[in-house]
Amino acid sequence: MKTIILEKVKSTEKIVRQIETDNVLVFVVDRAVNKADVKKEVETLFDVKVSKVRTHTLKNKKLAYVKLNADYPAVDVATKLGVM
Repeated sequence: MKTIILEKVKSTEKIVRQIETDNVLVFVVDRAVNKADVKKEVETLFDVKVSKVRTHTLKNKKLAYVKLNADYPAVDVATKLGVM
């Protein structure tokens, strides 16, 4: 059985601004996964190249800030996901 790495996509005003200016997507992920797992999952699911992954653990949740390569606009992925 395969574990679900990306639980859901976060969408707030600040995150939408990050999508537009910094080319960053934000996902809620399982606390047990590492940055390499998140990178691999995003690259395979959305057919993009990830340049950097930052994580932030908050209470019982873990947020993954995924910066995409400049050749792949985060706005396009966010539109597919229904965030924008």
